[in-house]
Amino acid sequence: MRKLALSDEILLKIEKPARYIGNEVNSVMKDKEKIDIRFCMCFPDVYEIGMSHLGIQVLYDMFNRREDVWCERVYSPWVDLDKVMREERIPLFALESQDPVKDFDFLGITLQYEMCYTNILQILDLSGIPLMAEERGDGWEFPLVIGGGPCSYNPEPIAPFFDMFYIGEGETVYDDLLELYKECRREGEGRKQFLYRASQIPGIYVPALYEVTYKEDGTIASFEPVVEGVPRTVTKQIVMDVTHAPYPDAPVVPFIKVTQDRVVLEIQRGCIRGCRFCQAGMLYRPTRERSLECLKEHAYRMLKSTGHEEISLSSLSSSDHSELAGIVNYLIDEFRDDNINISLPSLRIDAFSLDVMSKVQDVRKSSLTFAPEAGSQRLRDVINKGLTEEVILDGADQAFHGGWNKVKLYFMLGLPLETEDDRKDIAHLAELIAEKYYEIPKEERNGKCQITVSTSFFVPKPFTPFQWARMYQPGDYLGFAKTVNHEIKSMKNQKSIRYNWHQADVTLLEGVFARGDRRIADVILEAYRLGALYDAWTEYWNFDRWLEAFANTGIDMDFYTQRERGEDEIFPWDFIDIGVSRKFLLSEWKKAHEEQVTPNCRAKCSGCGAARFGGGVCFEQRN
Repeated sequence: MRKLALSDEILLKIEKPARYIGNEVNSVMKDKEKIDIRFCMCFPDVYEIGMSHLGIQVLYDMFNRREDVWCERVYSPWVDLDKVMREERIPLFALESQDPVKDFDFLGITLQYEMCYTNILQILDLSGIPLMAEERGDGWEFPLVIGGGPCSYNPEPIAPFFDMFYIGEGETVYDDLLELYKECRREGEGRKQFLYRASQIPGIYVPALYEVTYKEDGTIASFEPVVEGVPRTVTKQIVMDVTHAPYPDAPVVPFIKVTQDRVVLEIQRGCIRGCRFCQAGMLYRPTRERSLECLKEHAYRMLKSTGHEEISLSSLSSSDHSELAGIVNYLIDEFRDDNINISLPSLRIDAFSLDVMSKVQDVRKSSLTFAPEAGSQRLRDVINKGLTEEVILDGADQAFHGGWNKVKLYFMLGLPLETEDDRKDIAHLAELIAEKYYEIPKEERNGKCQITVSTSFFVPKPFTPFQWARMYQPGDYLGFAKTVNHEIKSMKNQKSIRYNWHQADVTLLEGVFARGDRRIADVILEAYRLGALYDAWTEYWNFDRWLEAFANTGIDMDFYTQRERGEDEIFPWDFIDIGVSRKFLLSEWKKAHEEQVTPNCRAKCSGCGAARFGGGVCFEQRN
């Protein structure tokens, strides 16, 4: 019988105690006396967010298939429990065993978005693990702290807090790392020797073994290993055969409603489109599909093992999967009597996609999502969106004739080379879409047309053609949004159009973290000491606290946000090799300035460099 880490008295006075008790359906329990490695997997946000993340479910399942490993989970305690744990000096604990995180061999933290960085320090702090890796000594008193996920492709702003990072897809070299750990412990080697040997494993980056120097102007002068034998370049690890890669057939089912309360079936990795702002589209090249038979098997097993009533087909661009119709038809036929809902995010709005969606959605209730990203054709060419106004309007027209009347439109503001006319064109495009609806005879319409326009502010990300771009000040961003809002209010069909926009100051900080160097760690640490936590949550976001942290550390935020980078500047992430070459990214940056479009990967290989991994769309192109 497990003893819970929190007393009944505490559980009764905090919000949603089910976040902390574990023992959910399909969670894995093992005898800790019969295993060699205890691995605590962490998502540094509240339980409902973390439980919706597929990556942790995949690694949790993969690790627990090993007889010598017990993988458990931990999430950020919500602010009410955080306060209690500090007052009562209760150490942070894992859900399955309810044991302190400090007792584990590894603490694996997934880095999905930049605004969770202070939550990482909360996890370490409440666990009793020194915040700085250099303070953890050479012994085994503390778990090895390892980071992975999209933000690990520029780990430098948080590098001092981590012992190591895993660069790439988790299904590849984790077994090698775990075997090395067992060997080092058997041979009586210390933490530092393990980390040195781990740095020899492809994809493992150990920050302590590298040194950064800076020029007088603040840019990086050099980034070099400080120990002989440590590689200068860390190459991302990638699974080419995703069909046979590990996948959880019995994912953990939470007791409470979470953000994504459904089964998630990843149908492919990567994207053929090559949008110049999109980091994921570059990081996960080449595109790799799971086979239809594989998808059928996983879908059947997951729905049966969880009892979920919805399945989401996950991918960066679902329409591009060659067997999408096959998997949708299978799900409809197989689960016809079970009332299973099928969710299809990331679809392009064309005749094929609309036909697929009409089969799985209640057209009268659901809304369609378009992501033109830019209002004008010129700017869509700049960002290489690959969507013409004709295609957008034709898709809307087909959708309206098919019975839909709700449309969500997503755009970005503050893009490179954007003008005021481009911003106004967001309103004009929304108006043209509304006009398509009102061209339908009144008796054939499905009620009133509802168009929701949402804009976020562009953040330049590493390993994209726009990694050289500048950002703007919060007041500028808000001015851009006001331009759009004012233009929408002048439209004939303004009553059919609703407009939402993102917070500007959050965008600025996200930009600092996305492209920052090791010096930013001092700012994050200071902000945490000042009380920053749950920065991704509007109710706890406090920009003044961050401004104070920058002032206290003497670090200039504008250096990271307000300047366009030089072509030859050394970036903090240049030591990572993702397959896509810097030469290709720079050529795409120049093409953006020339408003040139690059064809998608299936239409023509653009020579980005990812072909060297073999397989996927690159293989199709060569053959």
